[in-house]
Amino acid sequence: MPKRFENRVAVVTGGASGIGLAIVERFAEQGASVALLDRETAAGKAVSEKICAAGNICEFFCADVASEHDVIRALDQVAQRFHCIDHLVNNAGIVIVKGVEECTAEEWDQVMAVNLRSVFLMVKYALPWMRRSPQPSVVNIGSVSSFIGQQRTPAYVASKGGVLLLSKALALDLAPDRIRVNCVCPGITDTPMFRYHLNTAPDPEQMLAQRLNRVPLRRPLAPEEIADTVLYLAGPESSGITGTSIVVDAGYTAAAEWSPT
Repeated sequence: MPKRFENRVAVVTGGASGIGLAIVERFAEQGASVALLDRETAAGKAVSEKICAAGNICEFFCADVASEHDVIRALDQVAQRFHCIDHLVNNAGIVIVKGVEECTAEEWDQVMAVNLRSVFLMVKYALPWMRRSPQPSVVNIGSVSSFIGQQRTPAYVASKGGVLLLSKALALDLAPDRIRVNCVCPGITDTPMFRYHLNTAPDPEQMLAQRLNRVPLRRPLAPEEIADTVLYLAGPESSGITGTSIVVDAGYTAAAEWSPT
């Protein structure tokens, strides 16, 4: 039986760890040729080698996706290697845990560049190749913070709100090219970035317990659960879906009040 993404090319940013790594692995398992973009060279190469050793196709391209120069260079290399881009997943992201008075202008700009500017750059320069695809799709990774605020991360929250609305705007602009654009918004997911956030607290385990106490399913999500939703929005099963978002948050944003029993 053919795999879902056989003979397709998927580009995934921030694919060396966390949610991005799970997305890369899922695409490769389903037959796609995967271009993994990340600025972490050692980790990116290790992921690529592991996937290729399993008999699938993955190539690492070193890039800082906040840099226009790096994005142009990396996508040129992807095009030379694979000759097409069918699916683009903008996953790269960072968080700075500082309140508005502590956060410097440079740190604000850095978060905006990695989390939001990179989506603009990747879509802009991938378009000539995506227009050649019979079923092109873009999936951007937002957050529950695309909808609601959280403490001590104003830059992150603002950037993820921007990712959601940029996804909607792109869906309208790219519809004439048959390019679908959607957004996946994860809740508490067990990733290195989330663990970094936890470790800024005096008692990380207590902070984790307090957060999960507000989640109806009472557990963090696995990166693979987010990846499965990304592949759904990238694939033919969602052919009529564009300009929307899917929240994967174990019920976190379902209620204004929640009392665990």
